[in-house]
Amino acid sequence: MSEARLRITVRTATGVGRTPISAFDDALHGAGVADFNLLTLSSVIPPRSDVVRTDAPLVSQHGDKLYCVVAAAHSELRGESAWAGLGWVYDEPLGGLFVEHHSGSKESVEELIDMSLGDMVRRRGRDAGAVDRVVTGAHCTDQPVCALVVATYAVESWEAARG
Repeated sequence: MSEARLRITVRTATGVGRTPISAFDDALHGAGVADFNLLTLSSVIPPRSDVVRTDAPLVSQHGDKLYCVVAAAHSELRGESAWAGLGWVYDEPLGGLFVEHHSGSKESVEELIDMSLGDMVRRRGRDAGAVDRVVTGAHCTDQPVCALVVATYAVESWEAARG
């Protein structure tokens, strides 16, 4: 019998709105995670996990808890860009690490991801292999924008809290 594995999904979206919060909500909607209470994690990937990129809907009820790692970037200034990204390394027996970064350019986000993960892996005395990453960006033309990358770990209902 094989051991159960954790499926972590990575999703991206960009959003536009009349306010930065509205643009963030639009990006959450585009990523399929708008109706969750987001519980942000500290970026550690447990052993026996699969990290996959998908847009498949998450099974949930409105208001469920979503354990996730989030990278979000915002821009309100015409002509400015917002870039966000998640990078990760993973080693099957030990697990892995996510990092989340945002900046005004794709190249900057990619460099920050590589530097952070390089330091973190070295600090742990491990060789975790190649860096995987997902980066997305939005360009502000006339309304605030948001670039979003989210790694979803698990959905949890509020039923237990209701007694």
